[in-house]
Amino acid sequence: MKYIGVDLGGTNIVVGLVDEEGNIIKSHNRPTLKERTIEEIFNDIIEMCEMLISEFQLNSENLQGVGIGSPGLIDSKNGIIVYANNLKVKDFDAVSYINSRIGYKACIANDADCAALGEVVAGAAKGCSDAMIFTLGTGVGGGIIINGKIFSGYFPGGAEIGHQIIVKDGKLCSCGNKGCLESYASATGLINLAKEKAEAHKESELYKLVDGDMSKMNAKIPFDAAQMGDQVGIEVIDEYIAYLAIGIANAVNVFKPQVILLGGGVSKQEDNLVIPLTEKVKENIFGGDFKTQIKTAKLGNDAGLIGAAMLCAD
Repeated sequence: MKYIGVDLGGTNIVVGLVDEEGNIIKSHNRPTLKERTIEEIFNDIIEMCEMLISEFQLNSENLQGVGIGSPGLIDSKNGIIVYANNLKVKDFDAVSYINSRIGYKACIANDADCAALGEVVAGAAKGCSDAMIFTLGTGVGGGIIINGKIFSGYFPGGAEIGHQIIVKDGKLCSCGNKGCLESYASATGLINLAKEKAEAHKESELYKLVDGDMSKMNAKIPFDAAQMGDQVGIEVIDEYIAYLAIGIANAVNVFKPQVILLGGGVSKQEDNLVIPLTEKVKENIFGGDFKTQIKTAKLGNDAGLIGAAMLCAD
């Protein structure tokens, strides 16, 4: 049996054919052109689905359905994109739109949830029934897999891992709340912290690595400074990891998953991040019995497509 997955992003749309093992057989992509109506965007999705159906002579006997991973607030039970700011859409019945035009079963979930499912099916968490992913990019996204299925709560909008409050009356988050994990543990949060410390310590290697130009700061530079033995760089990384560890420990204490995966740009630091983070998380685990493994995700941009395809695997 085969599945079609749709990775709907703010910049690009990728539609791919995936087999039962999570291997991508063929994919097509087009720019989202998000200024268009959602119907126009979905017409492109349908056209790419039809290209795959024709190319591989798919039918109801060998194609299970079409799964869509979308940004925004998703009502998976009813197949609706409740709200997606990047796509300027509200209350769009995506599943019915797809189903009525190509006639196959259709499913939809949040894109971060799809990425988590993709990693469980074919990535770093393959073989695990219970896993979580923290994506450390512009924000902090996340997905939760329990018993091999996406967990997103009874109401739409669950599993917003990045919006757990870790500091009372803390930094203002883009969501409007204060003290969210995202404000501290995203790549953006790391960059902001590094800029603050560099400006305050112009003698530091951290400051010198950007030639005093804070616009050059990125999430890799403070790790580079720390590896050079720069005390300010070390302080930045230690503080960043301490905040991230709180968020991860909270998740472990609630869910006790087999594995926590780290995705997004910051995760490219691999052992420089994972090893000290694991030690810090251990300090905050209830009962002191820490068996959950922390490691980096491995599928990259393919995770969302694979996970979306597997939404229809039931």
